[in-house]
Amino acid sequence: MTYNRNTKSEARSPLYHAYTVRDGKEGQKGFWTRIGSFFAHDDGEGGTLLLDALPLDGRIVLRAPKADE
Repeated sequence: MTYNRNTKSEARSPLYHAYTVRDGKEGQKGFWTRIGSFFAHDDGEGGTLLLDALPLDGRIVLRAPKADE
């Protein structure tokens, strides 16, 4: 696993994007909505999850961002 070890003057990129996932109806895919981002701490011992949407129901999934995000 790689950590974001940027200097204070550099903008940090999220290690993961957070999504809430609601199950689809039978035979359909689930519905994913991006709700925030996860930023690793400099010491590699955890991080901060910033949520942009509340309230939530369903489950929260963290995914590594793609290069174009």
